[in-house]
Amino acid sequence: MDSHNISVGLDIGTTKIVAMIGRKNEYGKVEILGVGKSKSMGVHRGVVNNITQTIQSIQQAVQEAEAAASEKIEEVTVGIAGQHIRSLQHSDYITRANSELVIDETDIDRLINQVHKLVMLPGEEIIHVLPQEFKVDGQAEIKEPIGMYGGRLEANFHVVVGQVSSIRNIGRCVKSAGLELEGITLEPLASANAVLSQEEKEAGVALIDIGGGTTDLAVFKDGIIRHTAVIPFGGNVITEDIKEGCSIIEKQAELLKMKFGSAWPGENKDNEIVSIPGLRGREPKEITLKNLSKIIHARVVEIIEQVYVEIKNYGHEEQKKKLIAGIVLTGGGSQLKHLKQLVEYITGMDTRIGYPNEHLAGDSDEDIASPLFATAVGLVMDGLKRQDRKRAEAVDDEMQNVAEVEQNSETESEIEVEEPIKERRSFLDKLTERVKEFLDNAE
Repeated sequence: MDSHNISVGLDIGTTKIVAMIGRKNEYGKVEILGVGKSKSMGVHRGVVNNITQTIQSIQQAVQEAEAAASEKIEEVTVGIAGQHIRSLQHSDYITRANSELVIDETDIDRLINQVHKLVMLPGEEIIHVLPQEFKVDGQAEIKEPIGMYGGRLEANFHVVVGQVSSIRNIGRCVKSAGLELEGITLEPLASANAVLSQEEKEAGVALIDIGGGTTDLAVFKDGIIRHTAVIPFGGNVITEDIKEGCSIIEKQAELLKMKFGSAWPGENKDNEIVSIPGLRGREPKEITLKNLSKIIHARVVEIIEQVYVEIKNYGHEEQKKKLIAGIVLTGGGSQLKHLKQLVEYITGMDTRIGYPNEHLAGDSDEDIASPLFATAVGLVMDGLKRQDRKRAEAVDDEMQNVAEVEQNSETESEIEVEEPIKERRSFLDKLTERVKEFLDNAE
């Protein structure tokens, strides 16, 4: 099997680390060859806080995936999330020297690079600069300005910012685990790619990815990402509360939540009771399911209300920005019973649970198409996309060389049209380069 066409997603989460190996099949769908999963020990709220433990967990997940796929893993695409991520809207413009020429990729790159020079808070780094709409000479709502005439090119940008140290720590863990960084992606974007359909992104949709340590939000409208946010708590705080409220140990609390938990307290009768074995010869504890769901309900409401504030920040209440497709819930925390109903009740928006089967091959394992793996599947897709881009660039270079040899004017002019694809390296690629350089120099 050709190892060039496989891509590996590494989802470094607060509760679990997943390594997933995938490739594109002949129908352009993603085929998952192997999955490895380990308990994540060194991550808190999406941020690495113990490098040694994180490296061990990464290696364990990677070995498991390698064994399942009988492939060697060298490069990985890593997701980045955590409480340090914030996003802002920013407008910027450039004045073009020659308005006789049409706008091309280089103009857009110049504009994007200008946004990268924005002054951030100390220790922050811009992770993504995502252009929303462009304006040419004051004409608004232009989706694709390339090929148009104009002297002044402006755009609204969605800028995602994160802490340099956290990004470098993740890079460090990956490198020390013996892997190469192929790329870095914002996790809510990865999950969105795996779970949402193009129609939903057009109509307007909010993706809520409830992880163990963080809840990620990505809002799309007219096919473009409009807002991202990371809320610094997720399923783990629910488990914590159950542990405190019922005076039991964490493992028991987690099991209770998964087996009997419900986000809707009206569901349970007063007399439904679970008995939990006591520690080391102590009496067993009896817990009513009603109390259990009250505890869960209180916490979940808090998480959803915070997310809803972010959806309102984006401007969902304005007619033009209405999210017609409502909310899609994914991540491990989305598997809580009656969560969908509760979210609909709080937000008044249509809600569905998102399974990452949008782009998976038809015969994929059911376990993989679980919301738990949304981010990992998205990262694999991202890696495959990156490889396609690299291939396209390589082909372009070949064409260039051929053209130079032939020096034939016709070929030249055709090549000119193809050329700009090379220019457009997403900022993330540049960031990855920078993280790589930094790590190489730090060794």
